[in-house]
Amino acid sequence: MKFFSYDSKFSQLMLKLCFACYLNILWLICSIPIITIGASSTALYYTCLKIVRGEEKNITAKFFQSFKENFKQSTIIWLIMLAIGLFLSFDGYILYHVRASSSGTVAVFWTIILALVIAAAVVYVIVLLYVFPLVASVYNSSAAMIKNAFLIGTHYLFATVLVFAVHFAMFFTIVRIFTPFIVFGEGLCALISAYLLNNVLFISSGVREEDTEKKTL
Repeated sequence: MKFFSYDSKFSQLMLKLCFACYLNILWLICSIPIITIGASSTALYYTCLKIVRGEEKNITAKFFQSFKENFKQSTIIWLIMLAIGLFLSFDGYILYHVRASSSGTVAVFWTIILALVIAAAVVYVIVLLYVFPLVASVYNSSAAMIKNAFLIGTHYLFATVLVFAVHFAMFFTIVRIFTPFIVFGEGLCALISAYLLNNVLFISSGVREEDTEKKTL
């Protein structure tokens, strides 16, 4: 039956879901030391972008190739992002409780400070959504990667909102609706995000669609 043939849309969808599940397992295993989450995320997006571009042969080799090649830069960026994330979380927690226990002019002051921290958190999330797909796609310094991740994320705001929605929906589904869906987890999020960001990354880095190797941005 054509419905179950390898080239049918149904079979291709099932194949992509299998890829997402398998890559999610690889990502989880390689992220266990915590410090390697950056390299693991870069490898995940590199492989997902290859799948989107029809180059899904030997995805295991592609994953570990990217993991090895981008380990140093991805780890540096991840440690920077982790430190900033912890700082913002701690500040937000403290300010929220200080604001709750204040009143009058003091409460207004702490509300303004808390709003600034929330704004910084939004910037942080935008960078976090784009920086590892960017490392997987182009060559540049770590500082430039972080800067360009923010610039691209704010320029293509609709894509940014969609990518965030995908991750939020996955988190909500796993936590509140169907926990076993964690088997797809970040693997499926990255694959869907790769479809959403593929053209954005091509346009932003000036890479032609037929040239899928990393370029300098």
